[in-house]
Amino acid sequence: MTVSSNNIDQLSINTIRFLAVDGVQKANSGHPGMPMACSPIAYLLYSKIMKHNPTNPKWLNRDRFILSAGHGSMLLYSVLHLCGYDIPLEQLQQFRQFGSITPGHPEFGLTAGVETTTGPLGQGFANSVGMAIAQEFLANKFNKDDIKIIDHYFYGICSDGDLMEGVSHEAASLAAHLKLGKIIFFYDHNGITIDGSTTLAFTEDVGKRFEAYGWHVQHVEDVNDLNALETALKNAQLETTKPSIIVTKTHIGYGSPHKQDTSAAHGSPLGDEEVKLTKKNLGWPEEPTFFIPSEVSEHFKRVKVNGLEEEQKWNKLFETYKAKYPEDAKLLLDVMNGNFGEEWKSKLPVFKDDGKKLATRAASGKVLNAIAASLPTLIGGSADLEPSNNTYLKDYKAFSAENRDGRNFHFGIREHAMASILNGMAYYGGIIPYGGTFLVFSDYLRPAIRLASISKIRPIYVFTHDSIGLGEDGPTHQPVEHISSLRSIPKAIVIRPADANETAAAWQAAIEHKEGPVALILTRQGLPILDQEKYPSAKNLIKGAYVLRDSKGTPELILIATGSEVGVTLKAADKLEAEGIKVRVVSFPSWELFEQQSEEYKESVLPSSVKARLAIEAGVRHGWDRYVGKHGDVISIEKFGSSAPVEVVMEKYGYSAENISARAKEVLGKL
Repeated sequence: MTVSSNNIDQLSINTIRFLAVDGVQKANSGHPGMPMACSPIAYLLYSKIMKHNPTNPKWLNRDRFILSAGHGSMLLYSVLHLCGYDIPLEQLQQFRQFGSITPGHPEFGLTAGVETTTGPLGQGFANSVGMAIAQEFLANKFNKDDIKIIDHYFYGICSDGDLMEGVSHEAASLAAHLKLGKIIFFYDHNGITIDGSTTLAFTEDVGKRFEAYGWHVQHVEDVNDLNALETALKNAQLETTKPSIIVTKTHIGYGSPHKQDTSAAHGSPLGDEEVKLTKKNLGWPEEPTFFIPSEVSEHFKRVKVNGLEEEQKWNKLFETYKAKYPEDAKLLLDVMNGNFGEEWKSKLPVFKDDGKKLATRAASGKVLNAIAASLPTLIGGSADLEPSNNTYLKDYKAFSAENRDGRNFHFGIREHAMASILNGMAYYGGIIPYGGTFLVFSDYLRPAIRLASISKIRPIYVFTHDSIGLGEDGPTHQPVEHISSLRSIPKAIVIRPADANETAAAWQAAIEHKEGPVALILTRQGLPILDQEKYPSAKNLIKGAYVLRDSKGTPELILIATGSEVGVTLKAADKLEAEGIKVRVVSFPSWELFEQQSEEYKESVLPSSVKARLAIEAGVRHGWDRYVGKHGDVISIEKFGSSAPVEVVMEKYGYSAENISARAKEVLGKL
């Protein structure tokens, strides 16, 4: 079967277009307009510009493509299929169906060639900044004057919607400040959103905005002009000190007689009749659907061949590198494979009970600085709260445009971008990324945390000032619902350590964790240090919950506490024991880690025979009933906090030994 055009470029572009159109139409769900508009960009990047190997999607030195406008996923799936990635045609035909590898929005780890999980707008754009930071850091560490073993670009497509979202503003500002010149984005400027014209809410000059940030800005007036696109790309590659954006005029639903340049082409199938008219308009056969001309198949075979040749050339270069720099080569392979060695564990500090109190945020800072030298790719920082979060690595510089070897990051007051950038670092690999802010501001990070969980990547969040215990700053800064909120995210691990030694163990658990993000919940106020000879917390925290203090004989009552409430709970247990009540105290730093344990272990910590249980946590009750049971109770906070010194506010809200012991006796009295 033939089509009207014998121009192989145009034929290939239309193949991408109609694979996307047919996929959306068959699913009766999806976004056809963006793929129809942006097919020339995808074609040019994947067939002529990008360095990539379809037979090895994880080749280290590949160029990365980020589809920030993730609703246009059929564009990506179609071009990946044509290039020879492991996405069979049958999977294009199963778009948006249960069990397929072609979901409605791209998912990292599910589909070969997909570099990020995108869909929530702005996220992919911000991820690219983290990826570029990771590359710059690793390139500075491992590249040599005579061998550049890490040297590639980050290409992407972002939409009007991406650039409206606040996270893209935050990330774009930081990217220019850091002079991340390997980032090159096409801005799909089609002037249409779901509501209609972008002029309803978006009339700024995007090009001038990006110039103000410090980006390299170019304009292409017609996305179908491949020469103009290629010239712009070459110019962007030559600009090494500025990230680049190419403002590209596109037509959503290109080729559709009735829906081009309208919101009707955005988020709904064209419809059977309009598909027929569009195919006729662009000289494409109506049948069969998912048609790929033989000339196009042949044309794309060279992409696979060229990609294999590119990687083979790099492999030879790496063999030379290994011979000249064997230690660096081994370390590079180790970190990229997630192997960070064992030495760092021996550096974890053990804190002695010297009678002084130590905030877990301060303990966290001591742990970071103790292990940093043994973990050379542990990097991170804070959203302008480093003195409060204790995230600074004291023996290392800050990462900047001038210092690519810096291990400390000043993210600025950009919590959302920080989290999305951490995701980008984690997507890239080889890095252990962490970022800090106050727990109450975790709301700003939540979209990125959720995507980290979906993607099964493992950034580490250092959330300090974890409760009403931060004191005088008052209810605007006192989180009460946030721990519960974070625990509700599937695959996220939340750890709220009780003292300095549990904090050291929490960092070990976070670094060793394989899938999903980890949130460390830390105090502002000082806490007593648990004597390790009496309370061996460091080796038990990994189990999520453990018996911290037990009664002689079978306990009548179990007190369950986390974080700063553990110390006062131990005091309450002493009071109850003095009255002849047999009490077990369970430290419960992580629900998620506890749920990973065997049923036998869980029963050993919380025996079903002991009905009297009281949980103590300075936050909302939500979720605790599963552990206290129908006969138990929770000392929780079901309102906002108050501005007062820590001792006062904690006592007023019921976190005193006296109140805990009184409530415990009430629980016993009801049995």
